[in-house]
Amino acid sequence: MYNLSAVKNNVCIVIPCYNEEKGLAVQEYSHFMEENPTVLVCFVNDGSSDNTLSILEGLKSRFPKQIIVHSYIKNMGKAEAIRSGFHYCNYHHNFEYIAYLDADLATSLEECLAMTSFLNADINFVFGSRIQRIGAVIERSHYRFFIGRIIATVISYILKLNVYDTQCGCKIFSKELAEVVFKDAFVSKWLFDVEIFDRIIKFYGRGKVLEKMLEVPLLRWVDRGDSKVKASYFLKLWIDLYRIHKIVNSKK
Repeated sequence: MYNLSAVKNNVCIVIPCYNEEKGLAVQEYSHFMEENPTVLVCFVNDGSSDNTLSILEGLKSRFPKQIIVHSYIKNMGKAEAIRSGFHYCNYHHNFEYIAYLDADLATSLEECLAMTSFLNADINFVFGSRIQRIGAVIERSHYRFFIGRIIATVISYILKLNVYDTQCGCKIFSKELAEVVFKDAFVSKWLFDVEIFDRIIKFYGRGKVLEKMLEVPLLRWVDRGDSKVKASYFLKLWIDLYRIHKIVNSKK
């Protein structure tokens, strides 16, 4: 599926972290850093109240040239943690492509890096898709899958874009595109992915945007723990979708 000879080396991966002490796969991160010495990983400690920061600092001490720890005292939410990580890396480090990935590595670092093989002069945005199919390992609770499909259907309607999975936590951008997409704060803390698509559509124009992005079915995605999204958020989710709908339909 992936053309490993086309995998990019000059890549930065941003990892938002909030109270990940028990779920942070230190050995997996360490192995990846050893095998991929040119890849930069930026951990954004989003106001964790547990031992997350100490663990991240420990990783940084082992790989000082490959790991950045960008830390905040106050919890800002996943959207702002990722945005601030992108903003910091874009302006302080040199690379061609930048991605974000969930800290629990539901999608592996290796597959995220392999997905860069689809990026080229025309394709500037690649994102994973949790499509259950023969040959792929997609482990997701039935409840989260059901809710996810409802949300995905609504989002596709709002965006007027036939996307299967806007919410997958593995997305890769060219540095130039990322500078535009992550310049301003997002309205939603958890549905910011929708705003990302809207900003990309508005940047390239609806007539050209499909030539600039690619949805890639993942080979493996494993739900490793409890979601950081509180159950009460699902009541507020529809308010966020309404606010995003207004943004999508606004002229910019």
